[in-house]
Amino acid sequence: MKIKRHSKIIELINTYDIETQEELAQRLEDSGFVVTQATVSRDIRDLKLSKVVYGDGKQKYSLMPKQDGISEKYLKILKEAFISMDMAQNILVVKTVSGMAMAVAAALDSLQMSEIVGCIAGDDTIMAAIRSVDDTVTVMERIRKLIYKE
Repeated sequence: MKIKRHSKIIELINTYDIETQEELAQRLEDSGFVVTQATVSRDIRDLKLSKVVYGDGKQKYSLMPKQDGISEKYLKILKEAFISMDMAQNILVVKTVSGMAMAVAAALDSLQMSEIVGCIAGDDTIMAAIRSVDDTVTVMERIRKLIYKE
């Protein structure tokens, strides 16, 4: 049922300019789905929907396009908050702008790279466990390409 509901949500936001959770819930109900506000809120989070500006400054829900496996939102965070990275064997250490390590770690997680086992984030530092030293080099190169791509 969840998969059908998610498919319907994507169809609805691609068809209509849906501005609020309440409006989305009503459209789902009109389509035969029984939902609560909490369910709609979870679905928005699960689908990683974002609000985008359209028309005369109004906002609507949108499924953000991915670029090289990363959403535009995460790519922007990565580019703006990243300071540097270095490796210690199979540990990747990423330095970020103060307060942004968790957001950058979420961006790295969104890449869904099989080489990354997991990330731990502090205030301005991320430690990512990578499967091997060679994989660490691969991950660093991919991050460089994402950040410095014009």
